[in-house]
Amino acid sequence: MEIESKLHAVDWIVLSVTLIFIVAYGTYVTRKNDNVTDYIKGGSDSKWWTIGLSVMATQASAITFLSTPGQAFHSGMGFVQFYFGLPIAMVIICVVFIPIYHKLKVYTAYEFLEGRFDLKTRSLAAILFLIQRGLAAGITIFAPAIILSAVLDWDLLTLNIIIGFLVIIYTVSGGTKAVNVTQKQQMIIIFIGMLIAFFMIMSKLPENITFTNALEIAGASDKMQVLDFSFDLSNRYTVWTGILGGTFLMLSYFGTDQSQVQRYLSGKSVRESQLGLIFNGLLKVPMQFFILLIGVMVFVFYQFNASPLNFNPTANEAVQKSTFVTEYQELEKEHIKIENDKRLLFSDGFQIEEKAKIQSLNAKDLALKASAKKIIKQVDEQNSLKKIESNDKDYVFIHFILNNLPRGLIGLLLAVILSAAMSSTASELNALASTTAIDLYKRNVSEEKSEAHYVKASKWFTLLWGIIAISVACVANLVDNLIQLVNIIGSIFYGNVLGIFLLAFFIKFVKGNAVFVAALITQALIIGVFLLDWLPYLWLNLLGCALVMGIAIFIQTIFPTKKEKIDDLDTIGGH
Repeated sequence: MEIESKLHAVDWIVLSVTLIFIVAYGTYVTRKNDNVTDYIKGGSDSKWWTIGLSVMATQASAITFLSTPGQAFHSGMGFVQFYFGLPIAMVIICVVFIPIYHKLKVYTAYEFLEGRFDLKTRSLAAILFLIQRGLAAGITIFAPAIILSAVLDWDLLTLNIIIGFLVIIYTVSGGTKAVNVTQKQQMIIIFIGMLIAFFMIMSKLPENITFTNALEIAGASDKMQVLDFSFDLSNRYTVWTGILGGTFLMLSYFGTDQSQVQRYLSGKSVRESQLGLIFNGLLKVPMQFFILLIGVMVFVFYQFNASPLNFNPTANEAVQKSTFVTEYQELEKEHIKIENDKRLLFSDGFQIEEKAKIQSLNAKDLALKASAKKIIKQVDEQNSLKKIESNDKDYVFIHFILNNLPRGLIGLLLAVILSAAMSSTASELNALASTTAIDLYKRNVSEEKSEAHYVKASKWFTLLWGIIAISVACVANLVDNLIQLVNIIGSIFYGNVLGIFLLAFFIKFVKGNAVFVAALITQALIIGVFLLDWLPYLWLNLLGCALVMGIAIFIQTIFPTKKEKIDDLDTIGGH
């Protein structure tokens, strides 16, 4: 069964109306933002629920709704451990970061670093953010584009440009407030769409298979193992990587990444910002658990229904046109036989004593899929025109949507995916522009400029970063899994930046020169550790934070400066 390339008119209407409404609403409501406070901080009047939903929408890109179900389909529920550090991080940020940011009335997180250290340290932290977030913004555009290119049979370049410029329109127009108000609508659409998807999956299971039976079937295939307490460093997702590495990643992301800091800097008060983050902390883990559960239920669905050997339609099409087609078709025949054997086991409901047989069949099927991927890679080596991706995790959920949901709902679920892409990309472009305008441009312009000038500059920077993000999307390629790629990019940079902030907050004797040199050394070391694959990527956050703090303290102790003044926090802000 292949993904259909044509959408029904009803789906086009639902999809188009949803996206046009979001863009038009965001542009209209925020059309009169004409000063820096309104444009960059959203007027500082956001309520806690707006902040909470905006924070959640910024993190929950299209990658979340494409990759996470596919991750669960292949590997089970264990990925939820990645988020175990999030509630801990929310509490720390609420207690430490938010009161300082609000007290200083900063526009960006990095302004604080100049007052505490110096301009070069502020600029370095801002540049590290711009590099990693600029790359991530491209991936959040690329993620839905690769899927929709398979669905609609459209050119990838065209889709990247359409998605990118839809976001640019209202983000340039309304700044932070436009991002905040549209993200509320987008999260509502996302919640409704995912709930409908879950109930549709359950309704399509055989009548004798209850939700409990479905969980048992998933468990028999080792998809329901949520907690892993092992200390195996080769295992990416365990309770310990989630709590330790995850906490440091989330602290870095929510505490120092301007795309998130800007969301809660728009809060009406410290309390509203804190409540918004606590709301996110309480809801995010259950939301991710639910999205993973959808992926597991899709797996159960395909125990009773035919599924392709590889879910990527482009890969299947390429193989059919290659010299490997006969070999691939033999694998498909074996795959169909295994599916039929499993359906016989499930025909009278699930029996626990059949678990060993199911696991044996699953192991054989995994071996077939591995062989199929090798063939796809061989075809790819012969294909000089474009890369063919053998890994199909990101295509699993969209395959289910397009082949099994009724007309209208397909359009709604595609709107969910695009809404998530737009919400996350809008936050990123908004933050990239604000950081460029405030931390680099405004700080290095010698003559005083008007408020209107900096608003105009922010809009131009938004457009510039939008074009850069679209360009990154146009040259991007899939790796193991898109949601992992975004987190890997973040983990390479976040620990270093978090360490700089922790030094600023708590280690008062360390000065700017020591931190600046330590940050440069740390970034080089972390990139080296990643390239040599010495640690799972989540540990890079903890390692980066520890390295920059340790090296800075060492340098400051060995080479103490004669005298450096630490400004009173009340005077920091740089406005």
